[in-house]
Amino acid sequence: MWATRHAACMTPLLLLPRIYFLLRTRLARLREEAGSVTAEYAIATMAAVGFAGLLVVILRGDDVKSILTDMIRRALLPGG
Repeated sequence: MWATRHAACMTPLLLLPRIYFLLRTRLARLREEAGSVTAEYAIATMAAVGFAGLLVVILRGDDVKSILTDMIRRALLPGG
């Protein structure tokens, strides 16, 4: 009697409900985690956009423009 209940002695047809249950629960867990990667990408993208906006604000300033212009002039002029 015990041998017929043991999983190793069960026929494959008797294991199908257990396999189905395991697959269904695993797929449910995967579906729960599916949106987390998308949310992480969205947060990283928003951070990059914020950083780019900050750089634009900084680079539009007159002091930064004059520093960059002087640096380019010195690099392009011979003996500069």
